Parts: sequence; structure tokens; C-alpha cells
Amino acid sequence: MINFFSNTKVDKVGIEDRVSRISKRSLKSDAKLDGLKMILSMIDLTTLEGMDTVLKVQQLCYKATHLHYQISNLPNVAAVCVYPNMVKTAVDALKGTDVKVASVATAFPSGNSTLEIKIKDTKEAIINGADEVDMVISRGKFHSGEYNYVYDEIAAIKEVCGEKVRLKVILETGELGDFDHIRMASEIAINAGADFIKTSTGKISPAATLPITLVMLETIKDFYYKTGKIVGMKPAGGISNSKLALQYLMLVKETLGPIWLDKKWFRFGASSLANDVLMQIVKQQTGKYQSKNYFSND
Repeated sequence: MINFFSNTKVDKVGIEDRVSRISKRSLKSDAKLDGLKMILSMIDLTTLEGMDTVLKVQQLCYKATHLHYQISNLPNVAAVCVYPNMVKTAVDALKGTDVKVASVATAFPSGNSTLEIKIKDTKEAIINGADEVDMVISRGKFHSGEYNYVYDEIAAIKEVCGEKVRLKVILETGELGDFDHIRMASEIAINAGADFIKTSTGKISPAATLPITLVMLETIKDFYYKTGKIVGMKPAGGISNSKLALQYLMLVKETLGPIWLDKKWFRFGASSLANDVLMQIVKQQTGKYQSKNYFSND
């Protein structure tokens, strides 16, 4: 087996201590408002259900580009994420905007299929116009110790994506067992060409957590110091409120620095988060909460 991994052991106590300290902090009003708008600009609005329809995707795209109709001076979200067969619908609905179209691929959410089918799945998304592809690693192969297989599969999908289409690699961290395995999976994905590493599909629990995200951020940092190459990060699943999302931003800033505080390099996979952020922005601006009924529930 090719040994292209550092075998770095994660300091579990250190990780949990840093997260604990960040979780106890608070932000001043101006900084909080700026942070909330930044969070909004980093969200990938997502619909990945069996009952997805053209109208549902169109409505999600409308929401992605019309948040400023509800509150002035708001940014659009970063992307809308859909299945490959819905990419064309999203592309048409988002034409002329700065919102990207992302698509899950590679037998999402299980990742349990042949490489041939995964490549076909990815090509369908790209042909239909996807700007970004969110792939799932083969966790069964990972748990069997077939790390080179996982590496080669990611590299093959990145080759299909090329330089134009950005590849987010989903580790499904809730199934990886411990911080050391999360670190190893992150290293495999990054070395294989991932543009982003992503915690979860959002289909199992636990999904994203602050400690898991910190382990992945530290892996990104070490790779950057070694190569000078920037890799993005996307925590996904379980981030439903603004307070928690702000803690993620603090974690990113203190671990990687301000360069990563941009939708180009950091995303939230959390559609339900958008409405809470909107409510918190109104609270910061007016001192009053709006009812949840004022915001579309997508």
C-alpha cells in the first residue's frame, strides 16, 4: 500500500478543550450581525428527498436569490444542492445569478456502488450544468482498510470533474468511529484532489459537530502548510441555529485564518439554518423577533 498519509494521532482532549472554550464565547452586536450575513452567504440550500419535484426545486432557487425581498441588503446563499436529475431545473432557475448549482453524486447517500456507476452519475450532473459535485466515499472499503481504493475512487471522480467543477468529498464522519479515522479519511480525500471536504450526508446521526469539524480543519491547515494549497470545508447536518453557526465561524477563523471566511472556501450544508439566521438578523436590526411564519419553510 502507498503510504501517503501522515498517521498523525489526534489529541482528543486538546480538540474538546478548544471547542469548549469557543462555545462559551459571545459576540458584540455589530460583529454578530456581520457574522450572520456571512453565514447566510455560505449556506448550500438543499433538497435531497425522494419526493422532490420540479416546482419544489424552483421554489428553493427562488428563495436562494430573493432573501433581500424579506430583509434589505442581504447576500444570496452560496449554492442550491439537488440530485443530478434536478440540476437542469436549478440551472435554469438560477440563470443570471451568482448562486452555484451543486449536485450530489456517486450513489448518494450510501456511496455503495461500482466506480462505473459513480462516474456515470457524476457525468450526468456535470452535463446537466452542475458547478459543484458532492460525492460520498465508500465507507465499507474504508472500514475494510482498503484506503488506496478510496483514494483512487476520489481521484477518478475528480478527473471527471476537472478544474472547472469543484469536488466536495463527503466522509460521513458519524460512521468513521473516532478522530483518528476522521483525520485519516480527511487526508485521503485531500491528497486525492478534493476541493472541499465535507462531514456528512445529513442522512445519519451524528452529523456535523464542532469537534469533528476541528479535526478536519486541522488536517486542512497541515496540508496548506505543507503544500500551499487551499482546501475548503463544509460541515453538513445538525446545524440548525445561528448561535452554533457563529461558533463554527470562530473555529474556522482561529484555526485557518480569515482567508477561509468566504463562501469560496467554507460552506454550511444546513437549509433549515437560513430561516433562523433571517430571524436573528431581524432581531439584531429591530430588537424584535419575527414569527417563523414570515419565512418560507423549504
